[in-house]
Amino acid sequence: MFYSHLKGHVEALLFASGEPLPLPKIAQVLEIEVDNARLLLDQLNEDFSSENRGLTIVEVGGGYQLCTKPELATIVERLAHVREAKLSTAAMETIAVVAFKQPVTKQEIEIIRGVKVDKALTTLVERGLVKELGRKDTIGRPILYGTTETFLQCFGLRSLEELPQLNDMLTEQP
Repeated sequence: MFYSHLKGHVEALLFASGEPLPLPKIAQVLEIEVDNARLLLDQLNEDFSSENRGLTIVEVGGGYQLCTKPELATIVERLAHVREAKLSTAAMETIAVVAFKQPVTKQEIEIIRGVKVDKALTTLVERGLVKELGRKDTIGRPILYGTTETFLQCFGLRSLEELPQLNDMLTEQP
């Protein structure tokens, strides 16, 4: 192919973009025809397959994106868990309340902590440490929160029964 020397350019564009790149944009940046850009994408994807590499090019959201091959998702997830940022003090305090008082509403957490917990609770839900368990059967039907299997894994627990008892913790204060 006349433009095969541009495969590295396409790969670099997709890598640098981080989001789907429309085919016309790729063609414009490389100053080639759209059909040739499509051929380059196809050829590059064939290279990824034939060379047993960890990447593939997928068409999503009106463009093309460089992605990890689906069969390698579990290995990449391990890296993501290792690199996750530590929880803030507010998030740790919030998850402690959820763990010991679940099922618990946001308002109940805020009463115990004495501060708003919107951001901390959102962070915990996004990280999969806390989930919605349902609704409390009271006025307004507030959401009930509880911990997840991910919480148990992250904190090295087999079950919630392994959490220390609150009474034991209160009597052990210095």
